[in-house]
Amino acid sequence: MSIRHPVDDGILATLTALSAREEVEEVEIRLEFNETTQIDTLNDRVLHQTHVVDVGGNVRVFVNGVVGFVHFDGWNDIGRHVDEAILLAKMSYGQTSPFRLGDVRPVRMIQRLQTKEDPLTVSLENKVALLLHYSEVARSAHPLIKSVTGRYFDRYRHLWFVNSHGTGIEQEKLDLGGNILVVSRDRNGTAQRGVSFGSSNDFGVIRDLDDEVHEAAMTAVALLEAPEIVGGEYTVVVDPHLAGVFAHEAFGHLSEADGQVGDSGLMAEMHIGRHFGPANLHIYDTGQDLGSRGYLPVDDEGVAASDIDLIKDGVLVGRLHSRETASRMGEFPTGNARALHYRFPPIVRMRNTVIAPGETAFEDLFQGIEKGIYAKGSHGGQTNGELFTFLAAEAYLIENGQVTRPLRNAVLTGNVFSTLEQITAVGSDFTRYEGGGGCGKAGQMPLPVSHHAPSLRIERCLVGGRNQ
Repeated sequence: MSIRHPVDDGILATLTALSAREEVEEVEIRLEFNETTQIDTLNDRVLHQTHVVDVGGNVRVFVNGVVGFVHFDGWNDIGRHVDEAILLAKMSYGQTSPFRLGDVRPVRMIQRLQTKEDPLTVSLENKVALLLHYSEVARSAHPLIKSVTGRYFDRYRHLWFVNSHGTGIEQEKLDLGGNILVVSRDRNGTAQRGVSFGSSNDFGVIRDLDDEVHEAAMTAVALLEAPEIVGGEYTVVVDPHLAGVFAHEAFGHLSEADGQVGDSGLMAEMHIGRHFGPANLHIYDTGQDLGSRGYLPVDDEGVAASDIDLIKDGVLVGRLHSRETASRMGEFPTGNARALHYRFPPIVRMRNTVIAPGETAFEDLFQGIEKGIYAKGSHGGQTNGELFTFLAAEAYLIENGQVTRPLRNAVLTGNVFSTLEQITAVGSDFTRYEGGGGCGKAGQMPLPVSHHAPSLRIERCLVGGRNQ
């Protein structure tokens, strides 16, 4: 049962009074009440379930351009924590490069949670029953299904934020997600496929997944007989899920300005005005998609959300900023300063990374491809600067414009800049994908994000696999 924190209309007024310190340039105070449920299952049993409540906050101050940050559990003696942050900033003077936070318009808002189906009204027993039900659906689909793991979480947050320049915000936030992972096994080895779900306002996304779970199970079985892909250079069509992962991992992180500050090489590569990809390629970051896990109407520095174009008409036009990076680069804050928890300071993070739809019908993406690869979904990957490697969850051979048979172990690799240039078609099949994972950076993981995209056609894409 939820023990959601009662609303206290006096908290903002109290914090505002505490933030008025004449000897500092700026004081920020954040308080949080967090309530988290997590469930993990394996086949027909519960491996792990927790329900945790934590309360705390943080103070961030700026003295002569130097930051002092402290976090604390509980809400006692906040004034003392402000003094500690000021002392820390003064002690750090001369050890770090001073900076000035970019100016923003003060925000005054109260945001109450608006849900379609509130997960905090659903019992723990019913949440467990759903995961175990999907496990049974998958295991009964075929004898070669050997294990099914389920994961579910929800997190309710009640936050108060003020700064000494007039911002005062009270917010309720919700994040939920998870996945059902199905593993098949026979003499050829193992294969897996899964169903993932996520939302910021609706428990209903975990309901009515029987057909998707059954399809995942049958796909996992079919992949057992699939031959391993022959490595080489192919024309590749990637589905909206994998296209969104590419936009987030390979390009989105390069667009985060804190990685560009002080890196002259990356700044040269990511200079505004550079041509990236076809003229109809449009990639942007937004916090305004209600229901998305990346929904963020105001960031953790009190900056209101807006859509931030990164690539428009095939040209690099923007990057993602906090107030610090915006000040250092002479640009404007974009509402992308985020903190996973009150124990962390805000840093530059994506929200919902979007590739806008194109005009090419899905079936036309395959026309003229004599021999290529259709890649769907993602089982993860890694990036190293401008280089990326992604393992597709499913792969199929394209022969003479037709998708023919499944393949195994399709690993897409390349350089993000050259790969963007090799996009020759952007699909009209725009899909809003909400998964149950999260983004990791600087020890803050998993941060709720989303990626929405259409399918893409990419020429001369290097796909790893066995030798001929």
